[in-house]
Amino acid sequence: MNHDSEFMSTVGRKEPSQIPIGTNVVEGYKASMDGDGLRILDHLPQIIERGAAALTPAEKELLKWVGVFFRKPSPGKFMMRIRMPNGFSRSNQLRTIAELSRRLGNSVLDITTRQQIELRGFTLDTVPEIFEKLRGVDLRTLQTGIDNVRNINGCALAGLTPHELFDASPVVHELDRIIVGHKGNPEFTNLPRKFNITVTGCTDNCTHCESQDIALVPAKKAGRFGFNVLVGGKMGSGGFTVASPLNVFVEIFQAAAVVVELIKIYRDFGPREARSKCRFAFLIEEWGVRRLRAELVARFGHELAFQGRDMRGSTHADHLGVSSQKQANLSAVGLCIPTGRVNPDQLDELARLADVYGNGEVRLTTGQNAIIPNVPGERVAGLLAEPLLKQLSPRPSPFVRGLVACVGTDYCNLALIETKSRAIALSEALHNKIGSGANPLTIHWSGCPAGCGNHQAADVGLRGFKARVDGKIVDAVAIYTGGRTGPHAVAGQEILETVPCDEALPDVVANVIRSYRFEMEAKEHAGLTDPLFTAAATAGLASWRTSRVLAPPGGVA
Repeated sequence: MNHDSEFMSTVGRKEPSQIPIGTNVVEGYKASMDGDGLRILDHLPQIIERGAAALTPAEKELLKWVGVFFRKPSPGKFMMRIRMPNGFSRSNQLRTIAELSRRLGNSVLDITTRQQIELRGFTLDTVPEIFEKLRGVDLRTLQTGIDNVRNINGCALAGLTPHELFDASPVVHELDRIIVGHKGNPEFTNLPRKFNITVTGCTDNCTHCESQDIALVPAKKAGRFGFNVLVGGKMGSGGFTVASPLNVFVEIFQAAAVVVELIKIYRDFGPREARSKCRFAFLIEEWGVRRLRAELVARFGHELAFQGRDMRGSTHADHLGVSSQKQANLSAVGLCIPTGRVNPDQLDELARLADVYGNGEVRLTTGQNAIIPNVPGERVAGLLAEPLLKQLSPRPSPFVRGLVACVGTDYCNLALIETKSRAIALSEALHNKIGSGANPLTIHWSGCPAGCGNHQAADVGLRGFKARVDGKIVDAVAIYTGGRTGPHAVAGQEILETVPCDEALPDVVANVIRSYRFEMEAKEHAGLTDPLFTAAATAGLASWRTSRVLAPPGGVA
């Protein structure tokens, strides 16, 4: 699917040195590399020879262009982020990652909300060997951090689920080839800030499209299948901004070209001053969607079709459990990996099960989980009886099923509290307090305002910070409720400003969940009894009731 020569505009083509230089410190670091952070690779032998203790602030940032991350909580030990477009992986890749983690790392691996794996605890001198081993199984770490297009998301069951309008994964892989390729692409290594993309043909809202800088969502226009384009979503830098419709419909073969040109517009015109104001959303805030669309049309030299009918449904799928594929007699088995953390033995066993019961494929999800697809019907029972599935259950507790947590203070430079073990402990306490018969709900933890745990896109979100309570500095969370992505996306609203992470936290959250469920049931009842609401929902306008948040008497919603 390569229509670059027909649809790729050359208007946005610039050499790295021609791109504007901003005023923040990272812009200066990029300028030292003539606008291409990938050039840090030329300096890698000297950096390794000097050792981790001699790293300059610039080198600590520039190494992120090749996927090597200095971690303040673990001095001398680094993290590597592996690029895995659409969350697709193979058993031999997982075995290689497990072996590297066991032999060179600290045996801690994390599946992220961007459907990729982070390798932890290795030393700087092992980087060349890790690069070589990953290349041997067609994996790379280029452009996975800082001012680059991050791992591109998509439906984990793309090409397999009967609930997709079409398989969108070829677009994801085409974009990855253009933007990164095997050696990196300097055309896309000097963005003003990080850039997140999701491309999906799934109608079940299994990805967080509305939090992305660009999202392509399944649509139909005049009998043709394609995508509607959403722009300007984000999680951090001031909170969840819901992506806006660009009023553009693109057919599948045009999709990569449109996304590439939008990235170039951001590269050429995006703000480059205060880092907290450099996301694509802030350029759109300054320009407006109409001007952005006009610039895109100008670069193509012809009008683009206006948006089509959004074909997504109102439900959200996590692809856990046993799901029938559209291929006859084949199923996908989704396994819950609480907070995404695994060890090398678990990853090795996951790879083995994929070979024995499937075809060697493993798909990673935005919920930090894993799926073994292409399991023949007669083998499903055997897979479900495997010991690993006692640890990584396809039928988890309702308080673990939708659990997501960022890395937290264990390994993150920005985190303010520990998240992963605390998230699991809270979910276990909620299971004991509320029971296993409750409907599943999403519970997302972010260890800081950056929002890597997508806390404002969950039924219940927790954002960590330090607070002074009774004269002592303690770990605390702000609690949010009502967040969701999808066609009726809305940012979760903060309902409790400061809740210490102490023994009372489970009781507080349990009460929040009971109140939240009561409110949801009341809204459902209103939908059944209010003809106006029912009509609005039928027309796809059910969000009209929640478009404005009212502060309760004497408080802030």
